[in-house]
Amino acid sequence: MTQPSSQAKRAYFEKSDAERVVITGMGALTPVGNNLDEIWANLSQGVSGISRLQGFDDKAVAIDEFRSQIAGLVKNFDAKAFLNPKEARRFDTFVHYAQVAAAQALYHAGLTTDIVGDELPVNVPSERFGVVMGSGIGGIQTIESSRDTLTEHGAKKVSPFIIPGTIVNMPAGLIAMRHQLKGANLATATACTTSTHAIGLGARLIAYGDCDAVLVGGSEKASTPLGMAGFGAMHALSTRNDEPVRASRPFDKDRDGFVLGDGAGALVLESLAHAKARGANILAELVGFGMSDDANHITSPAAGGEGAMRAMAAALADAGVSAAEVGYINAHGTSTPQGDIAESQAIERLFGGDILVSSTKSMTGHLLGAAGAVEAIFTVLALQHQLLPPTINLDNPDAACTLDYIAHTARKVEGLQFALSNSFGFGGTNGSLLLRKWQ
Repeated sequence: MTQPSSQAKRAYFEKSDAERVVITGMGALTPVGNNLDEIWANLSQGVSGISRLQGFDDKAVAIDEFRSQIAGLVKNFDAKAFLNPKEARRFDTFVHYAQVAAAQALYHAGLTTDIVGDELPVNVPSERFGVVMGSGIGGIQTIESSRDTLTEHGAKKVSPFIIPGTIVNMPAGLIAMRHQLKGANLATATACTTSTHAIGLGARLIAYGDCDAVLVGGSEKASTPLGMAGFGAMHALSTRNDEPVRASRPFDKDRDGFVLGDGAGALVLESLAHAKARGANILAELVGFGMSDDANHITSPAAGGEGAMRAMAAALADAGVSAAEVGYINAHGTSTPQGDIAESQAIERLFGGDILVSSTKSMTGHLLGAAGAVEAIFTVLALQHQLLPPTINLDNPDAACTLDYIAHTARKVEGLQFALSNSFGFGGTNGSLLLRKWQ
């Protein structure tokens, strides 16, 4: 394996406080809960958020026509409880999810006093506060309904908000407008690695001195007729329609595809110097970020997980941390036949056979562009609680997947300092984040 160049890199502890990046706030809407306490309670107890779809907003589309009829949905969410009615009406649901997760993260960071309303963050100059928020698919729900409007009622009935209401960078833009965040504003769109890349790029904005704080993450609402039909046509989705809570089963020999999930995750990143100066409650440190590409196939991973291994190795090199120091990996682990094997092989080649691994997608399903952000949040919570969430439904491990995947039941650990979160996407794009427990 070719190792990443380390000539220009320094270990995280050799960097100045202005270069080091810490996490000070988190917010998420997921199939297992809409706040951190609810999310962690369900994750740590191995509770699945997967359910059978009862239908779609488009009543003309019958659910029984679909190969896969299950998904991980965000439950008990009303956009109008957080956003004004016009904004709730004009923008796609993935935009709503992003705005609410972002407001939660700002509140959790102690930068606002409420998650409702357009409150401005305190203690951060607006020109030094950036946003990097992405989506893998964007506003497919609104695109579908707008196409129906065009077909049934003509061009004059199409909403003028169809374009701004669906484009991938609109969550970042609206979050900036709502909270007057005038620093760098970017949107990532790298399939299932989207929000892992958003987090890593946000950290680099801070390390390079462009921002003091960056709100990062991703959002997705793809459980729509076209989303479900498209992934179903690829034979990518599980068809265990009669037992939805058992359908997502990473690393199990009986897995038959992933389960689509919806939601959003957002994190507040700050330079260590800035967080200290304002007396922030630091949750964890982001010490390493690595990227690579398989350059192999539009959907299938490279043999042996070669690209995934390079992304993980790059994250270690970025941090100046050895593989032996990492105690846990929140795997990409989607429950696909090839992907789980490739990731397992990559992990074993780099970390050996004793590393602890779990896939929280067994409980949430796959949130596509939001997956990296919500799983980074899960990993921070695992570091804080020194408790590793399980891989549920792992009844019969695949013979090619030989690691300890923390089957069925969460595991208490002691002295866990470093944990890795992986994301790998269509097109071969890979990303890894290395997180450190805050001392």
